[in-house]
Amino acid sequence: MTTDPETPRPSPQEEGPIPPSVPRLGPTDRPRRHPAVSTLAAILALVLAGASLLLSTVGVDWGRPLESVREFFRDPTPHEQYLMGLVQSGLATSALGQQWMAAARTALERPLATDLPYQEEGFFPQDEPSALGYRFSLRRGQRLTVTVQLVSPEASDTRLFVDLFRAAPDSLQPPVHVLSTMPGDPLEFEPRRMGEYLLRIQPELLRSGRFRVAIENDAVLEFPVPGRTTQSIGSFFGDPREGGRREHHGVDIFAPRGTPVVAAAEAYVSSVDTTTVGGRVIWLRDSRRGASLYYAHLNEILTERGARVRPGDTIGRVGNTGNARTTPPHLHFGLYFRREGPFDPWDYLYQPSGEMVPVEVQLAELGQWVRVREEAIHLRDRPASGAQVVTELPRHTAVRVVGGVGTWYRVKLPDGGSGFVAGRLTEEIREPLWLERVAHVQDLQEDPVPGAPVVDHLPDGIDLPVLGTFGNFLYVVAPNGRAGWMSATGTS
Repeated sequence: MTTDPETPRPSPQEEGPIPPSVPRLGPTDRPRRHPAVSTLAAILALVLAGASLLLSTVGVDWGRPLESVREFFRDPTPHEQYLMGLVQSGLATSALGQQWMAAARTALERPLATDLPYQEEGFFPQDEPSALGYRFSLRRGQRLTVTVQLVSPEASDTRLFVDLFRAAPDSLQPPVHVLSTMPGDPLEFEPRRMGEYLLRIQPELLRSGRFRVAIENDAVLEFPVPGRTTQSIGSFFGDPREGGRREHHGVDIFAPRGTPVVAAAEAYVSSVDTTTVGGRVIWLRDSRRGASLYYAHLNEILTERGARVRPGDTIGRVGNTGNARTTPPHLHFGLYFRREGPFDPWDYLYQPSGEMVPVEVQLAELGQWVRVREEAIHLRDRPASGAQVVTELPRHTAVRVVGGVGTWYRVKLPDGGSGFVAGRLTEEIREPLWLERVAHVQDLQEDPVPGAPVVDHLPDGIDLPVLGTFGNFLYVVAPNGRAGWMSATGTS
């Protein structure tokens, strides 16, 4: 595990010894560089210039040489492999290819800020390359789990690319790729430091379908005293001891004497001992995380050195042995990392209290057009009533539903804008609002913007049913049944 250069050396701990350090590699243990490596590196260096265009699309900043080299030499993600295929086939320079790459960048540049846990059911339209981005905070000691599922029959052969990035500290730097997965495989990640992270979901070109995404976080470690939570902690990391001469290097979890104590992680028992300070103590070594778990003041030890344990296995019982004889029974639980010393276990034990909000809006509307049924409603940047207002949508404004979050629709405006509207303030587009007469011959357009592709020509003197509006355009149905947009200035 890497640490920051300024990380202090481990300090002595008041309730037990520092766990034995892991042996370091000696000179003869270090891998030797094969002669071909230098040649290969030279060859790869020659293609850096040609690769810069490709990698800039996926977030590599050549203004940061070290970060760029690391990005270049790692294995390409499924998303990047697909992009390379577009480049090789010539599709990357096509209009659709450019839109697909632009959508990938936009998802990372303007993600939806979310609180965890978060759940959404969405729809990717076939006729418009798109991608979704989410931004959320993670703390060291919390496990992120992301599940993305394709839920519509037409999406059975659709590939969805799921990528996790660590956000850069400022907007001038690109995010750093962390992890990738494919639909059906959950993405699990434990951050080594607190920070902001980005999740991007994008389908391949010319594919559509519905999907479901769930993003949640929980504690990395199982709580060492079953039936208790962090609310049972009565003494915290860093609390003063002996009049401020030292600090508490762990947390004290209070419970009745004899309460079972369990392994908080898959580990092996590196030590069992009885000391004057910690009383009956157990050390567990969590090799996956490079951590040592310290249990002290036990009334009884129910394991032995060298045993392999899994989360939830009983290894002892709560007591007050050692220097805790004058205090109520409790478990002193400590967490140590090599080269870092004692570490606050709170975030490793804290179970977030938020609940996953179910999707309550009508999912039959995914991919369909709906219209505003109130006089005017707010389009917001997040699915919450107190979120920032993006714009105001007048009555009868037509919007396309691309997602559902709780009681909110994620919608796409006809001009490309997007945001969230309360589902209860919209209605299905089924019955016409009124009939509008075409005053003179005009075009029926695909979108309500000047210069949009023409899908039909409308003769004068006919009455067309109006299904919705957007600005100075009307969403109508032509005599041949084709829906599209016509200018309101050409009607009477």
